[in-house]
Amino acid sequence: MTTNPNLKALSEAGVSIWLDDLSRQRISSGNLAELITDQAVVGVTSNPTIFANALSNAADYNEKVRELAARGASVDDTVRELTTADVRDAADIFRNVYESTGRVDGRVSLEVDPRLAHDTDRTVAEAIELWKAVDRPNLMVKIPATLAGLPAITRVLAEGISVNVTLIFSVQRYRDVMDAFLAGLEQAKANGHDLAQISSVASFFVSRVDTEIDKRLAKIEGGEELRGKAAIANARLAYAAYLDVFASERWQALAADGARAQRPLWASTGVKDPAYSDTRYVDELVAPNTVNTMPEATLKATADHADVRGDLVTGTAAASQQVFDDLAKIGIDLDDVFAVLESEGVEKFEKSWTELLETVGQQLAQAE
Repeated sequence: MTTNPNLKALSEAGVSIWLDDLSRQRISSGNLAELITDQAVVGVTSNPTIFANALSNAADYNEKVRELAARGASVDDTVRELTTADVRDAADIFRNVYESTGRVDGRVSLEVDPRLAHDTDRTVAEAIELWKAVDRPNLMVKIPATLAGLPAITRVLAEGISVNVTLIFSVQRYRDVMDAFLAGLEQAKANGHDLAQISSVASFFVSRVDTEIDKRLAKIEGGEELRGKAAIANARLAYAAYLDVFASERWQALAADGARAQRPLWASTGVKDPAYSDTRYVDELVAPNTVNTMPEATLKATADHADVRGDLVTGTAAASQQVFDDLAKIGIDLDDVFAVLESEGVEKFEKSWTELLETVGQQLAQAE
């Protein structure tokens, strides 16, 4: 485990550090293994944008692409074979972490095709296919928290599959996600699955909330005072909702059967506004039993100069709610903010997936 004082303090405060990036180069170079031993990284997440960048900027995939081209593989099949291979290998690298943490961490996430975000049945079918294709117990299948995604989350968990719920922006949608999680475990129990083997995190997006609300505040007289306050307040309210739900009798009944709580995961923690500290979404969101999934730049900044002061989240619900009351008073339509963020999030991943398919299509053509 790392001796870096900032990363050590973060881990000791109950925050699991996951890397928000994955590529063949990280795996083959030994970088991913080094992050585990040197930087306290205990998990990794991927998404369509990450894979689009990995496959467009590296020659590490050329040999496999040529092999698949010779087999006559389609673009979609090639993308899936390349991405599942990376995730499988990463899962093997994290296997010791998975075992040593009692199957809490050591997780690697792989997202369903983002074009299925509004199709429940096809999301479920693909999640099951990905689970079988990767064939590693420390995999988490990522499913977006769209309205169509909510029943998919329940159905996939009911199959005994671990799920990383992504693209959560509002506290109300987060409560819907937790309800879908509980329903999934109840069905998994009825289906005869061992609840102790099922894990889940709920990826609550942070920085994008400030980006969208700050943009709107800039157009409102007096809005400057609330600039930069929304994202942290939103995440802290989400944590209060987490504490509420996982103290319920419904949850206690599942916990008695060995179920593990769905942990809040702070996603989108890279700071997008240079006016803010580059570790603000780490420093201000320290709380027990959480995950912070960081881009490498944020991880390095955290190791270098984070200000880890312990739990700054528990007990902050009233003050955080006041921020949202103040935003509403000056005309910020919060429902619209969250709807826009979800729509943009899905569109961004769809665009990245399309770019990924185009890149791989070109690589296959060149390999023929």
